[in-house]
Amino acid sequence: MTWILLATAGQFINAAVAILDKYIVSDEKMLPRPFVYAFYSCLLTSFWVVVFLLGFIPGLAVLGVPTFANVQSPSIQVVGMSFLAAYTFFMALVSMYDSLRKADASDVLPVIGAVAALSSFGMSYLFLGVALSPNFIWGVALLIIGTLLVSQMRFDRSVALLSVHSGIFFALHYIAMKGLFQETSFDDGFFWSRMAFVIFALSLLLVPSYYEKVTKQTKKTTKRGGLLILFTKFMAGIAAFMLLKATDWGDVTVVQALDGLKFAFIIILSLLFGKFIPDSAGENDFSSQTIFRKVLLISIITIGFVILFR
Repeated sequence: MTWILLATAGQFINAAVAILDKYIVSDEKMLPRPFVYAFYSCLLTSFWVVVFLLGFIPGLAVLGVPTFANVQSPSIQVVGMSFLAAYTFFMALVSMYDSLRKADASDVLPVIGAVAALSSFGMSYLFLGVALSPNFIWGVALLIIGTLLVSQMRFDRSVALLSVHSGIFFALHYIAMKGLFQETSFDDGFFWSRMAFVIFALSLLLVPSYYEKVTKQTKKTTKRGGLLILFTKFMAGIAAFMLLKATDWGDVTVVQALDGLKFAFIIILSLLFGKFIPDSAGENDFSSQTIFRKVLLISIITIGFVILFR
C-alpha cells in the first residue's frame, strides 16, 4: 500500500501549494495575472526532466524512477495527446488562478475538484470505456450537494463560472494524460507531455499581446516573488509526480478519491499556521461558525469522492 501513502503525501503538498498559489495571484508584488502565472507554471514543468537522470543510478529504475531508456520517438498520437494535455492544463490553470484571486482556496478548490471528478468520470465512460460504479448516483448526489453548499459561502457568479470551467478542463487534461499512458509507457508519456508543456508555453510568446503581458508582469515581480514562485512550482511538480506514480502503481479510482483529502489539509494548515499566513493568501477567518461550515461541507464532498470512486 505504498502508493496510498504516496498519494496522500502528494495531496498534502498540493494543499500547501494551493495556499501559496492564492497568495501569489493575490499579491501585486507577485504575479497577479493568472495568464502569466499559468505560463510560468507550464514552462517550469521542464525542470522535471531531471528526474530521468536519476534512472542512471543503479537500482533506482527498479523502484519506478523514470529512465531515458524507456523514452522513444513519439508517434503522431503521442504528440497530439501531449499537446492536448498541455493546452487543457493551461486553460484549467488560468481559470483556477483567476478564481483564487477572488475567493479562498478552501472555497474554490472543492468546487473545481467536484466538477473535475464528475466530468472526468463521465468522459472516462464515454471515451475510455470505463464502467460506472454501482454507487455512481450516490457519489454524484453528494458531490453536487457539497459543491452547491460551498458555492453559497462567498461565491459570486463569476467565481462559480470560473471554477466550473477550470474543473471541466482539468477533467479533459486527466483524460488526455490517461489516453497518453494507454498509448505508450508511463516514462514515455510523462517525458513527452512535459516537453509539450514547455513548447506550448513558449509558443504563446509568438503572439505579441501575450508576449507583452508576460514581459510586463515579469519586470514587476520582485526577486523574493520569483524565488517563491520557483519554490511553489517545485513543490507542485513533486506532488504531480507522486500522484502520477501512485496512479501507475495502484488503483486509479482510489487515487482520485483521495483528492478530497486536499481540502481537509487546506483547513488543517490554515488552522495550524493561520497567524503566519499573509492576509492576501486568504484562509484568515477562524470563527468557529466558518470553520464548522467548511469542515462539514468539505466532508460531504470528500465522502462523495470516496463513494464515486469505489
